[in-house]
Amino acid sequence: MVKSKKMSVKYAIWSVVLTLVSLAYIYPIVLVLINSFKKKAYISRNPFSLAMDKMFVGIENYVRGIEKTGFFQAFGWSLFVTVFTVVVILLCTSMAAWYIGRVKNKFTSTFYYICLFSMVVPFQMVMFPLSKIANMLHLDNPWGLIFIYLGFGAGLAVFMFSGFVKSIPLEIEEAAMIDGCNPLQTYFKVVLPIMKPTCITVAILEAMWLWNDYLLPYLVLDMKKFKTLPIAIQYLKGGYGSVDMGAMMGVLVLSIIPIIIFYIACQKHIIEGVVAGAVKG
Repeated sequence: MVKSKKMSVKYAIWSVVLTLVSLAYIYPIVLVLINSFKKKAYISRNPFSLAMDKMFVGIENYVRGIEKTGFFQAFGWSLFVTVFTVVVILLCTSMAAWYIGRVKNKFTSTFYYICLFSMVVPFQMVMFPLSKIANMLHLDNPWGLIFIYLGFGAGLAVFMFSGFVKSIPLEIEEAAMIDGCNPLQTYFKVVLPIMKPTCITVAILEAMWLWNDYLLPYLVLDMKKFKTLPIAIQYLKGGYGSVDMGAMMGVLVLSIIPIIIFYIACQKHIIEGVVAGAVKG
């Protein structure tokens, strides 16, 4: 009984602590939302107050932000790059992880460790050679950016998928092959459906990174033709450090809504996928 009470107190304390941490993370988003309905002058003067009375401007900041940034075009390019990159990463890395998990030789072992090594190499070390090579190979467009992102996103994805593949009983695949499935059919009809929790987890992690990434598109893309949302928002900064804070707040709110909806819709699968990907062989 005493032990039960101690555990209850412990859980209550942790609940309070984690709730406070959650509020600390959510507060900046709420602050951006509040300031998106204020006049520009009051955002800097009274950033923490609610948009009341003369401060309130309705959706004016949103309209101005959309017009100044070319929001819908930038949104389209961000959506294109994010969706297709996530699909390519999931398909290629899950296949690679399955091959690594089932074929044991020096090549697969070396390939696996190369993928792990790519996770610890700072992007700053490769960004200038990368931008030069991308320009030389004519990858300075959204289609080329997808393949560049594949290289940077493969490390984490292969690591998580490889851990999950180790937990898949080999007998299931053998039964599929006895029934007449070739390797591709076995992968798409048997292995990939089993990988669903890890696929969703990897998709969420990669999508959040891709949607919010600023530096790589800025280095690679031709700014005269293509702008993703982070780049378009950055262009609200004018000369001599002037910033249209009202328009920026409005566009920031619009840009985070899709990724929040995606995260909420898929969050129940995150823990399941992470735990599954952590299985050791």
